[in-house]
Amino acid sequence: MNPIRYHDDVEVPVENEAEISQRIVERMAATQAENADRHRHAHRDAHAKSHAIITGQLTVHDDLPHELAQGIFATPGTHEVVARLSSAPGDIHSDEIPAPRGFALKIIGVEGERLSPELGGANQDFLMVNFPTLAFGTVTKYEDMLDILEKNASNPAAAQKAVSAAARGIASITEKLGRTPGATVQGLANDYSHMLGETFYTQAAIRYGDHVAKMSLAPTGEVAELTGVDVGDDFDAMRTAVVRHFMTKGATYELRAQLCTDLETMPVEDAAVLWDEDESPFRVVATVRFDPQDVGGPARRVAGDDHLAFNPWNGVEAHRPLGSIMRVRKLAYESSSVQRHHLNDVTRHEPDALTEIPT
Repeated sequence: MNPIRYHDDVEVPVENEAEISQRIVERMAATQAENADRHRHAHRDAHAKSHAIITGQLTVHDDLPHELAQGIFATPGTHEVVARLSSAPGDIHSDEIPAPRGFALKIIGVEGERLSPELGGANQDFLMVNFPTLAFGTVTKYEDMLDILEKNASNPAAAQKAVSAAARGIASITEKLGRTPGATVQGLANDYSHMLGETFYTQAAIRYGDHVAKMSLAPTGEVAELTGVDVGDDFDAMRTAVVRHFMTKGATYELRAQLCTDLETMPVEDAAVLWDEDESPFRVVATVRFDPQDVGGPARRVAGDDHLAFNPWNGVEAHRPLGSIMRVRKLAYESSSVQRHHLNDVTRHEPDALTEIPT
């Protein structure tokens, strides 16, 4: 395997990208404000529903080959981490409606030149979702799909469940034919599987020191046994399952990197394209451990909903987000965070240690 070298030209902005991005952010901000008026409380414009805030440790392996010992993974050691588990919609829906699940990981206290020094702190955020590609893999496709996404989000629960069931049927048939379902089908086909047993992906590419990569978080040990386990379809079924697990058990994950070896077959600018694992497999760079803990208390919930912020652009230059989807996220996440904290009259603050996270 011969990973490509990172250079500025791996990114190729599309024509009128700034104008398209601004329109997307304005629409998302307007929807976020409407939801805030209805709830009398502001939530994120995506991944609004928190299931848990969990704290733990990340240990960078000490035997990494040179191409993996890059950025914050160049030096072996252990960092504190805090993670937010969520569902993808930009409003609070019942868990009877299947949805993509999110795993946002904040690594506390990393060294390196900051991407967004105005955010404060010295942390690195990796935001991941439980399928490897994004249906709207470019900023232009994202704008085209906004109408569909907003319409489906406003449909009655029964209609959204029917769409998901149909997508699962299509995905099943596609897999039986030996093919991989498209990103759109994967996104709609999410079911009620226990999210602690899911594998999560950055979907879009990031700089990986001297190289380019996608990141992934895969369950090991006892949480790997939860893969595919049905949690039910109550309003808070996922949160209930996660809280119950951590009351008596912990969780261990492998953080992995998939290095880009060919910009033609593994493009940076289209997050809908699946990078072939036969060409470049995910390789473990660190282990993330979460001990048993109470993740269901009110203080933790408020910390996750109102205070903590996760942003793919909160990190170091060595892990710069890449591609048009990541570039529009720089605007979108900042807009969402500023509006959420303003409407809730909360000051945004990056934690310096886990002692700042309520127990």
